Amino acid sequence: MERRTFLVQSAAAAAAFPMTAAADNENAPYQSGKGWRALLNGRDVRGWHGADTETVHGSSEWMTVTAVRLDPADPKRLAFESGPGPILLNGPKEKTVNLVSDESFGDCELFVEFMIPKGSNSGVYLQSLYELQIFDSYGVAEPHTSDCGAIYHRWIDNKPVGGSAPRVNASLPPGQWQRFHVFFQAPRFGADGRKTENARFLKVLHNGKLVQENYSVEGGTRSHLEIPEARRNPLLLQGDHGPVAFRNLYIRPAA
Repeated sequence: MERRTFLVQSAAAAAAFPMTAAADNENAPYQSGKGWRALLNGRDVRGWHGADTETVHGSSEWMTVTAVRLDPADPKRLAFESGPGPILLNGPKEKTVNLVSDESFGDCELFVEFMIPKGSNSGVYLQSLYELQIFDSYGVAEPHTSDCGAIYHRWIDNKPVGGSAPRVNASLPPGQWQRFHVFFQAPRFGADGRKTENARFLKVLHNGKLVQENYSVEGGTRSHLEIPEARRNPLLLQGDHGPVAFRNLYIRPAA
């Protein structure tokens, strides 16, 4: 498949297509709080690896790019400028294996920006188990557990179980950068290794609006990585459902 790259050739075009990943993030929490760490190095995908068990077969094609926007020829795709850069894209075909962090985390605060085109679908899995849904939900009047900002449902006996729809629909139009700010508590275990408390999304802000608060997740949500619940597990970015780009991915582990 052809790599759909483009070049910014004028000052006017450059203004419409920002070439930096932090130009509009003056109020991002990682810029003022202590203890935040970047999970993207701004050059390549080191620190991450493709998941082993995927619905899409083959090696990971995740890559970093310098800029991204809606494809002017197809609003269901993303156009990009190739080269080492601050933006993470799920490959030139915009559908590849899920991406897993090399490092594992427990209780944490997470900040991430994402962009999707029209109709696309992705997600951020805390501990690779509990999905915070990314979806083109712009204009949806009554969001459900499959809409953006939802805690996705579990899948038991071929049926959806549980999940938490967002309190409000905070979605922006396709092709705009959006943000999640997540406060997450890992599951608790006793001395015998048995779980004593479920994982919990203490609070989730989507584009600054409260969409989740104090939601307990009984187990892994649909399409989670096949690993057991634990005090610490890696982060997972979903790449096998449609075009998605990420930038400004920061974590603040609890002390």
